[in-house]
Amino acid sequence: MNYVSMIFAFIISFIFTFATTPVVRRFAYKIGAVDVPKDKRRVHKRPTPRIGGLAIIFGFLVAVLSFNDDWSRGTVATLIGAGILAVLGVIDDCKALDAKLKFVVQIVAALVVVLYGDIRISVFSNPNVFSTEPYIILPMWLSVIVTVIWIVFITNAVNFIDGLDGLAAGVSAIMSMSLVFISISYHEYTIALMGLALMGSCFGFLPFNFNPAKIFMGDTGSTFLGYMLAVLSVQGMFKSYAVISFAVPLLMLGLPLFDAMFAMLRRIFTGKSPMVADRGHLHHRLYDMGFSQKQTVFILYAISGVLGITAILLAEQRFLRAMLLLMCVLIFLLIATMMGKNSFVHKIEHKEDDESTKNDTEE
Repeated sequence: MNYVSMIFAFIISFIFTFATTPVVRRFAYKIGAVDVPKDKRRVHKRPTPRIGGLAIIFGFLVAVLSFNDDWSRGTVATLIGAGILAVLGVIDDCKALDAKLKFVVQIVAALVVVLYGDIRISVFSNPNVFSTEPYIILPMWLSVIVTVIWIVFITNAVNFIDGLDGLAAGVSAIMSMSLVFISISYHEYTIALMGLALMGSCFGFLPFNFNPAKIFMGDTGSTFLGYMLAVLSVQGMFKSYAVISFAVPLLMLGLPLFDAMFAMLRRIFTGKSPMVADRGHLHHRLYDMGFSQKQTVFILYAISGVLGITAILLAEQRFLRAMLLLMCVLIFLLIATMMGKNSFVHKIEHKEDDESTKNDTEE
C-alpha cells in the first residue's frame, strides 16, 4: 500500500459522501426519519432529517473497498461489526429503540471484532510509574472484556457529543487525523488508509451538518464513527509496546471519552441511569454559558485538536513537549470557561436591567 492510495481514499470518501448526503436527506424525509425538537435538551428549532450517517458510511466503504489491499480477518471483522451498527443506527433513527437493546447489539458488534478478528487489547504500558514492570500483559479472558468495554464505551462517547451542529463530525475528523499521523509513524498503513477514509467522509458531510444544519448524522453516523475510531485505536496503538501506548489513545479520543465518563458518573451519583440523555454535557454547558453554537463547536474543535497533537507528540516520544501542550489546552479551557461565564452573567444582568426599566416605565 502506498501514499497515493491513501490520498485517493480520502478524496473518494469525501466526494461520495458529499454527493450522496442530499440524496440521503430526501430519503430521510420520505421514511420519516426526522428529528423534531420536543425537549430542552435539543438545541435546534426546526425538524431536521437525521440519518445522514448513511452518507458517511457509504463514502467510507467506497474508499476502503476501492483502495485497501489488506483483507485480513481483522479488517473483515471490523467491517462486519460496522455493518451491524449501521443497521442498528438506521432502525433507531427511524424508530427509537430501547437503550438496553442497543447496548446488547453494540456488545455483539464488539465481540465480532474481538473473537473473529482477534483484535484485542492484550498489552499496554503500566500506569504505575513505581513498578519495575513496564508493561501489563492481560490474560485472554480479561483482554476480551477490556476490549469490548473500550469499543462499546467509545462508540457511545461519540454518540454523546453529537449534540450541536457539526460537533461530532468535526471532532471525529480531528481524531481521525491524529490516528492517521500516529499510524503512519508506526507503519500501520491499513489503519492509516481507513483513518483517511473516515476523515474524508466527515469532511464531506460537514458542509451539510454545520450550523445551521440541513441534516443530522443521527445514531447511524455517530455510533459508526465511534465504533471505527475505537477499533482502529486498538489495532494501531494499544498493541504497541511503546511506553506511552496506554496514554496515546486516551488523549487522542480524550474529548468524547472524558465527556462520556463524567456524564455517566454525574447521572449515577444523582440516581439516574447512566444511559439516560440529559443536558449536562460539555457542549451544553458551554452553550448555556452564553457561547453561540458555532463558538462552542470551534472551542471544542480546538481542544480536540490540541489533545490530538499531544497524542502525536507522545507517540513520537516527546514527553516534555506533549505535557507542555496539554497544560496549554487546560489553561485555554479555563480561560474560555471564565469568559463564557462572564458573558452569560452579563447577559442575565442586562436582561434584568431591561425588565426593570420596562416595569418602571409601565408604572
